[in-house]
Amino acid sequence: MDYRVVTSDFAVAPQISPEHIKEIKALGYVAIINNRPDHEVEGQPTSEEIRVLVEEAGLDYYFLPIQSGSLPMEAVEQTKELIANIDGPAFAYCRSGTRSITLWAFSKIGQTETQEVINSVEKAGYNLPFLQNYL
Repeated sequence: MDYRVVTSDFAVAPQISPEHIKEIKALGYVAIINNRPDHEVEGQPTSEEIRVLVEEAGLDYYFLPIQSGSLPMEAVEQTKELIANIDGPAFAYCRSGTRSITLWAFSKIGQTETQEVINSVEKAGYNLPFLQNYL
């Protein structure tokens, strides 16, 4: 499974498969956040399919779908609240991980130094040059 550790409490990944859920749990994550809308591509597991398996594995599941190319501030606020209230490390995914890490980065506005956020994003292997203009 391809995933990127952003901080000790947060990781992102491209689309996960049902067989990845046990691995995510074994890595110590306590919650999975799905940022990918259902039916973006044919054959993608639905939110409901993933939710059932995540809950069967004893993890918390959150569905916060974001359309590719958009970043609603409401979703940023929801991400900030989710991360603050999850009791342990969270694992987020979307098609490539970019929406998930972008939501995480914007949720850190006012909480974390800009360069620290940018460093975490880059260390995780993502290039989001526009962050400097917003954080």
